[in-house]
Amino acid sequence: MAQVPENRIQWLLSEIRRHDRLYYVLNRPEISDREYDRLFAELKSLEARHPHLVTPQSPTQRVAGEPLAGFATVRHAVAMLSIDNTYNAEELRAFDERVARGLGSRDYDYVVELKIDGVAVSLRYEDGILVRAATRGDGLTGDDVTANVRTIKSVPLELQDSRNIPDVVEVRGEIYMPKTTFAKLNEQKASAGEPLFANPRNATAGSLKLLDAKITATRNLAFFAYASGELSEPLADNHYQILQELKKLGLPVNPNIKKAKDIDEAIGICLGWSDKKTKLDYQIDGMVIKLNSFGQREILGATGRAPRWCISYKFAAEQAQTTVKSIDVQVGKTGILTPVANLAPVLLAGTTVKRASLHNFDEVRRLDVRQGDTVVIEKAGEIIPQVIEVKSKDNRPPDTGPVKPPTKCPACSGTVKKDQNGVYIRCRNPNCTAQLREKLKYFAGRGQMDIEHLGPALIDQLVETHLVENFADLYKLKKEDLLEFEGIADKSATNIIEAIEKSKHPPLWRLIAALGIFNIGGQTAQTFAKYFGTFEKVLAVNKEELKKIKKEEELKKKLLRKKYDKQGISKKEYYKQREDLRKSERLKDIGTEIIDSLCDYMAKPENKATMEELIELKVRPESPKSVPVSEKLAGKTVVVTGTLENFTRTQIEQAIKENGAKTSSSVSKKTDFVLAGKNPGSKLKKAKELGIEVIDESKFIKLVQNGLKFK
Repeated sequence: MAQVPENRIQWLLSEIRRHDRLYYVLNRPEISDREYDRLFAELKSLEARHPHLVTPQSPTQRVAGEPLAGFATVRHAVAMLSIDNTYNAEELRAFDERVARGLGSRDYDYVVELKIDGVAVSLRYEDGILVRAATRGDGLTGDDVTANVRTIKSVPLELQDSRNIPDVVEVRGEIYMPKTTFAKLNEQKASAGEPLFANPRNATAGSLKLLDAKITATRNLAFFAYASGELSEPLADNHYQILQELKKLGLPVNPNIKKAKDIDEAIGICLGWSDKKTKLDYQIDGMVIKLNSFGQREILGATGRAPRWCISYKFAAEQAQTTVKSIDVQVGKTGILTPVANLAPVLLAGTTVKRASLHNFDEVRRLDVRQGDTVVIEKAGEIIPQVIEVKSKDNRPPDTGPVKPPTKCPACSGTVKKDQNGVYIRCRNPNCTAQLREKLKYFAGRGQMDIEHLGPALIDQLVETHLVENFADLYKLKKEDLLEFEGIADKSATNIIEAIEKSKHPPLWRLIAALGIFNIGGQTAQTFAKYFGTFEKVLAVNKEELKKIKKEEELKKKLLRKKYDKQGISKKEYYKQREDLRKSERLKDIGTEIIDSLCDYMAKPENKATMEELIELKVRPESPKSVPVSEKLAGKTVVVTGTLENFTRTQIEQAIKENGAKTSSSVSKKTDFVLAGKNPGSKLKKAKELGIEVIDESKFIKLVQNGLKFK
């Protein structure tokens, strides 16, 4: 006898919540990712057939339906105070002396935690249901970011055993972005020609302040609970017990929390993490030491801005001192002028640093950095070298002057202009040779048209000799043209021409992405390719038509919601119609700014002429089509690390997906094998420690060679 849908849905909800707790809270999963995905898919299918049974707490409802107009302000029931900082053991002992004096005793203990470098938030649960998430703000009021926080998989939408907990449970914690996710996000931004995030914390803050939760959902944010706020009934007498209670409720708590019987033990724990912190997949900038007893905390109280019962121990960032030899200005493919400091080579965090981005000219002015200055540099997020301080400005070379923002492009002498309401200065000359170089390098790159042998040095020569002045000119090159260049022999010239010819039939989305249009990277290009179908239709794009379609799609959703709110249709009918609308959307996740970018690009006469030339030269991209999924790697979880020879990161992830497997950003016991390229880094070491199989690129190709295209 078939199971009643209501019962099956309730069982699936219970199972998925149980497995979420096992995975995110207890770190001991019982099933594979594929088995979990099957449970999730079954729940989604059942809810689609029985929409009246869908609840807001279902894991299928994490992403909000419509973008927000803005963020409301939330007043915290219990203030979210700051924490005072210390930087050495002596200052920690001085803090301990103040605690002892305040309590009139040394009968107390501490809890020591990692200080996650993310964004502090407060989660409010009423009757066990997540009703609000707010940023810290000024400590008294913050922004309501509930829609975005609901997308974070490690944040439970409903607490475990909700019938046995207080009516109100407010949880304090940190939202953060894993290092692996941060690196991948910056790769995507670079591909789209957008400025990079400086560090994971900035990326987290930016992701939480997006008005469209669907985009936030792609950022793979995570959460650790570290304290309680307002509680309608007490859960425990001390901090360590509260953390255990929060874990029981299904909230993720960092596993590295330790109790310390005194300040010496606490200091030892702090110092022990100075070297270990780099092994974590998230950024920490120090430790937090908290008095354990809530009763003793009440005795100590707080100042106007910080509690007297806790202290932060900040790690000294790995820094180096060096000299600024010169400051250059780089011109990117979208015309952004970026100041870059050329440094006397210095070893920092295991690598030799010779250059550091100064980001923009507002930052140059803030630092007042000049040629000849002695500067302190560090790696933001232990990834990107940056200048953080100028040392001894009084002793700088007498003949050095302040760096002035350019009034002309350093490459073409064209007009430059600062972005409206922005910080970036751009070259406005469409014929700028520096922009052309960067555009051609991007166009030919492995993630776009994938033209082998067309490297940066050759592109520089092609631009300098005016043989190539736009994308179409690449397809007019002849073997004889290349033989004129020093170092290019007959065989090399033949290989280059063959590679250019081979690139004439890419998937449509690759050609759209290769144009380097501002705001349009690979993922957006795929949406447009699916919508237009052919390159000719992309060329004929009509801004008014696209915006009309977008407006109509948004209006239909608003009218449907309005109809439901006025009780014009049943809940069951509302969910059915909403799902139908979602399926029919043609411009899903495409905003008006992206529409403007595409249409404005195609409207420029010089761009339109180049596109028409590409068609005349028989550059014929393939229309989108469904890719059949192979079962060769069915159910496998694969981690990719290092640089591959035959695939870009996008290509290898697509290849893995097309063969029935899924990729993961970190190595764990659930990883089936690691695909390692050149310079694999710490993931390879962890795989070996866990005894996980490691294969190289050639073995991967052999695994799937009958169903996978590769170079």
